[in-house]
Formats: sequence, C-alpha cells, structure tokens
Amino acid sequence: MKNSRLILLLLVLLVFGSSGSARYELTKKAAPPNFIFILTDDQGWSSTSIGMDERIPASKSDFFETPSMDRLAREGMRFTRAYAPAAICSPTRRSILFGQTPARLGDETFPAAHDPRSNAPQLTIPSMLKGIDARYRAAHFGKWDLRAEIFPEDLGFDESDGDTRNAHGNLMTGKDDKWEAVFLTNDPKRSSSITRRGINFMERQVRAGNPFYLQLSHYAVHVDMQTREATLKKYRNKPKGVKHRHPAWAGMLEDMDHTIGQVLDRVASLGISENTYILLMADNGSVEMLPPVPSLQKLRHPDTFDRPLRNAPLRAGKWTLYEGGIRVPFIVKGPGVSAGSTSREPVGGWDILPTLATLAGYTGRLPDNLDGGSFAGMLQSQGSGEVQRKNDFLVFHRYSNGYPHSALIQGDEKLIRFWKTGKLELYHLSDDLGETQDLAASQPGKAEELDRKLQAYLQEVNPQLLKKLTAY
Repeated sequence: MKNSRLILLLLVLLVFGSSGSARYELTKKAAPPNFIFILTDDQGWSSTSIGMDERIPASKSDFFETPSMDRLAREGMRFTRAYAPAAICSPTRRSILFGQTPARLGDETFPAAHDPRSNAPQLTIPSMLKGIDARYRAAHFGKWDLRAEIFPEDLGFDESDGDTRNAHGNLMTGKDDKWEAVFLTNDPKRSSSITRRGINFMERQVRAGNPFYLQLSHYAVHVDMQTREATLKKYRNKPKGVKHRHPAWAGMLEDMDHTIGQVLDRVASLGISENTYILLMADNGSVEMLPPVPSLQKLRHPDTFDRPLRNAPLRAGKWTLYEGGIRVPFIVKGPGVSAGSTSREPVGGWDILPTLATLAGYTGRLPDNLDGGSFAGMLQSQGSGEVQRKNDFLVFHRYSNGYPHSALIQGDEKLIRFWKTGKLELYHLSDDLGETQDLAASQPGKAEELDRKLQAYLQEVNPQLLKKLTAY
C-alpha cells in the first residue's frame, strides 16, 4: 500500500512538474522576441580583428582591434557574403527599414529625388512588429540621415534623436579637419551617448514587459576622426599593419566597439539574452584610402595618410559597386543561432525586414513590393539553406558620383554595367574575390544573360533617371 501511494505521488509530481515545465517553455516561446540592430558607418568588410570569413585570412585586419564584434561573432553567426543595399549611407538606411532596394525606392541619387512615403503602401520594421504585437516599442538613436524630411516617428519609432544627419551628429568642423583626429575625450562620435540612450530604452521596456526593437546607428567610423586620446596613443605605439595602419581611424573603431560590448553586457545582465536577437551591419564599405584623393594628402598630420589596400582583399571601396563598396560585416546572435556558425549565402540589407517578420511570428501578407526575403531558416540551421526571396539575385544601382553603374549578383557571378559607356564587366567571385579578372569578353553569353536580368529588373522598378541612363 505504501509503495502504491509512493508511486502515485511520484506520478503526480512528474505530471505536474512536466506540465509546469511545458507551460514555461510555451510561455517562453510565445513571448515576442526583442531585436537590437546596430548599424555602423563606413566600416569595411575586412576591418574586424576576427575576420568575416575564417577561410580567408585577409578578411581580418592586421592592425584594428574589435573585441566586442569578435565576441558577437563567436556567440552568433557570421555572414561571409553580406551586402549593404548601397555604396553610400542614406539609400542603405531606407532600404533596410522598407525591405526594398534603393532602386525601387527611387533613392540612388544623393539626396533622393522623391519622398519614399509616396511609394505606398509601405511597411517598415517598426510598423511590421507592432502589427504582430501592439506592445512592441521601437527606438532609433544615432545617425538618421534619410534626407527627405522623414522623421523616425513617421516610420513607426516611438523614441529617437530626431532628424540627425551625416558624419558626426551635427558636430561641425572645418573642411580639412575631418581628415584629422579630433579629440572628444568623453564621447567621441557620440558612440557612448547613443549607447547610453539605447540601454536606458531597453531597461525601461524590460521593466514594462514590452518587447522592443532598438536601432543604434553609429556615426563612427565615418570621418571626421574622433577618438579618445588614450586609444589614439595605443595605436600610435602599435606596429603598423601592411593593410591597415591608421591610428586615428583604429582608435575611433575601437572606441565604438567598446560601446557594442556594453550593449552585449547589459542584455546579459537584464536576463533577456534567450529572447533577444542582436544584428550588426555596416551601411557600406570603407573609403579606399585616407585621404581619398591625392589633393587632400597635403594635410598636416601623418596619421591622415593611408594606403589603397585598406579594403583588401576586396576591390575599391565606398561609392562604387565593386565588392569593397558593398560587401560589409554582418553578424547575428540570438535564440537558435549556433555560436560560431557561418553562412556563405548572399544576403542583402533589404532581407532584414522579412527575416525579423519570420522570427517575430508575422502572419500577415508582406507587401508585393518587398525585394527582401527571410533568412530566418539559415539562422536556425547553422547557415545552411538559402534566402526565401522572389528573385534569386541581388541588384545594386548607383546613379550619382559621375559614373552611373549598376550591378547584379547571382550565385557566384557578378555583372557590373557602366551606363555611359555600355561596358559590361563579369566576375566569378568564388575564384576572384578581388574582381581582377573580367570575364565579359570570354563569356559574352553569360554577361548578356545577367545584363538582361538587370535591365528587366530596373524597368520593373523604374529607378531615378532611367530614361537618361538608357539614352546613353
């Protein structure tokens, strides 16, 4: 009899214990996830000290130190083939928020010729999340720079710094000063104050029980160069690398990286790591060298001199659609993402909105004008699989800067069209990451095939000045 009662008691405890555990798991799974998106400025693909591709030693810096980004990569997934939507800042920022290419948004000149709000209907990351759960709160701190009289609140953000602009958060310097180190010893490039506001926002939402989307958009590492004096001294005393050697830029990068570590630490201490995704991306590649043109090399400080190898092994840099201008660091950490994992599939910044929609449980129909697709499945499968988007290629369109050109990437193949001359360039990226061997002459059929896809897409979305381009 005693044995029977003991067995019954054990069964009751087992059932209730299991159901309690199950209820906890269901509650945990049902809780809407938090998202933190960190966007850096002008940070090249090969500028981290861990590297974006462990198979390519040159993908990491031989001078810069980024311990917090390295930590994020070790705890999450690196994307070896992540692309900013554009080779310059403002178009990238809009594209990420709307899940559409800059060409579709009419935003490839600088500034944009028309207001993206006219491209109705529009879904943004904050409005999408609030459609899932009205408790979501969204905040943007740091560089906004959409340049079309659109404010964060117009796009669904509850809190922001307002319509902040380029480079330095409205800190005005002389024309030449931006190529020199400017010491703001307490808050270089406002990285610390941006982060403090973001952490405060997180803390308040956790206390209130609200899921949140936090966007931290750094002014670093865009020139002008601002760094803590102690950090600058460290790099002035450090042996220079072959590829990287700029002490002021290195100091600015490490100062920003330190604040990323503060975010990681606070997420952990708040106890929300298991329900929070952290994404880090750059808005475009680095400038190819500092100063970027020979006429500026007459400036005073020796730290302003750099070499045209700073984006190596990639070609060129910011303002161009070669890999150095658009391939960028991208790391994601969060629930179900295997630590230290790697994805080798091409992803674009416009894929972020659909991915967050999947992760947050969005059940509505996403707008037909979205170019992006979800890579959530890749996050949950150690990087395997592919992005679920309607086109199996990525398109980049760059009108301004004197030489309008467009690019299409499909698998390992990349086509670049230069509109004024009609020249086509074709590269096989897995064999030629540095884009040194133009295959257009030897593979004209493939070049023409990709060019037809590129032009068909542009005709569909009708980007700015298309008639002028096709008239060349």
